[in-house]
Amino acid sequence: MRTVFVGAVEGSARALDGLCAAGHAPVLVMTLPLDRAANHSDFADLRPIAARHGIPVHETARSNAPDTLAALRAAAPDLALVIGWSQLCGAEFRAIPALGCIGFHPSALPRMRGRGVIPWQILCGETQGGATLLWLDEGTDSGDIAAQALFPIDAGRDTARSLYDRAVGAMVPLVIDLMGRLERGERPRTVQDHDLATLCAKREPQDGMIDWTAPAAQIERLIRAVSPPYPAAFTFDDTGRRCIRAARLSAREGYHIGLPGQVQAVGHAVTVLCGDGRCLDLLDYDGPMPKIHARFRSGPCP
Repeated sequence: MRTVFVGAVEGSARALDGLCAAGHAPVLVMTLPLDRAANHSDFADLRPIAARHGIPVHETARSNAPDTLAALRAAAPDLALVIGWSQLCGAEFRAIPALGCIGFHPSALPRMRGRGVIPWQILCGETQGGATLLWLDEGTDSGDIAAQALFPIDAGRDTARSLYDRAVGAMVPLVIDLMGRLERGERPRTVQDHDLATLCAKREPQDGMIDWTAPAAQIERLIRAVSPPYPAAFTFDDTGRRCIRAARLSAREGYHIGLPGQVQAVGHAVTVLCGDGRCLDLLDYDGPMPKIHARFRSGPCP
């Protein structure tokens, strides 16, 4: 079966590696040029993987650009695998592969369609995650499901990294198995229950700014939700912008009295008071060690 692989992130690299190792190497890899790497915090360069397997690469900033469509036609694929690609593939793109296009979405579809779904799953307290392979259609993650693996989410402990790795780890064997089924002539399709669908809005890096007047548990959840491979939660102090990648709720309640965002203790962690009177212990952050009673704030100095 002739396939074209489209992707540009960590999950794309792991899927491409797995497919090549399993004997399902594509005839063409489509990916972002390196000058667009900043578009994805989890960007991965697929060119070295393609080079190891002798696969030609077409670099494109837009999946629906004329040169991209021409390269896809020239490859004459039976199937396009769109794994880790944040753009919609238009009708002309989807019509070129003989069988259609399979995409990957890191949620338990039909829930959590859309963008930024791994942070949103943590922020919304979802209890079930998933890796879904679906036939692409004109909608946003609305196509028929080709294969799906589900797993539990611990909304009180999971981080963006743990959830990302679990979704990608479930996807790789799923796509390899699906390729085998398709080569045997199977065409698995299950229509999504659209009445159960939810749609996530796009998240921007600035959405990770910490509001220290919020409850401590809410801030801790935000820090976990936007931690690497995403840009991380952030705050400001007199030294400038500070990224915070890990925190925990302080064990001692009701002891510290101060203002939201104020540093109450400095040791193995930096203890900061939040809006509900509880404290957070900051465990992983950049910049110099703050002083006692210094204050973090939600924006830079005017």
